[in-house]
Amino acid sequence: MHKTLITTVAVSCIAFTGCKVKSDMGQVTYTGEQAIIYKTNGDYSKNVAVTLNDSHSSIIAYPAPADVYRNGKLAYPEALGNGFLLDNRGINANTAFLNLTYEEYAKLSAAPPLADMMAQIKDKEPITEIYNLGSRSTYKNEVADINRIISKGDLSRFKKLK
Repeated sequence: MHKTLITTVAVSCIAFTGCKVKSDMGQVTYTGEQAIIYKTNGDYSKNVAVTLNDSHSSIIAYPAPADVYRNGKLAYPEALGNGFLLDNRGINANTAFLNLTYEEYAKLSAAPPLADMMAQIKDKEPITEIYNLGSRSTYKNEVADINRIISKGDLSRFKKLK
């Protein structure tokens, strides 16, 4: 019971507020909401994202209709330079997009059954490039700061996810 409580508190701290974590190696790492930028092979900026398994054969994660918001607004990505988008919803290398828009999805009383969502996928591999630029809190003016990084054309110092 005690171990479960500690794990729950640690996961909540990392997921919702970001916190300082000390590893077994004595290194201190800061966690929190990450700045993920990505490109797709089409315009999916209004479409709801789901996460597929590594073989892209089934959905392993999807939002509840109430979860397509960020800070009280629909969680559309921010348009950046050079065709990149700044994620506001949880995009990763295994993301696929549904035919449903954020507006349509937010009006649902519950998430559709998995079989229905699989049938609604527009493209099982829409992500062409994706990078983790670190904690969002390190950027004073997030969009402008990230656009400066993109315009310099050197994303090699950041973690490439695909």
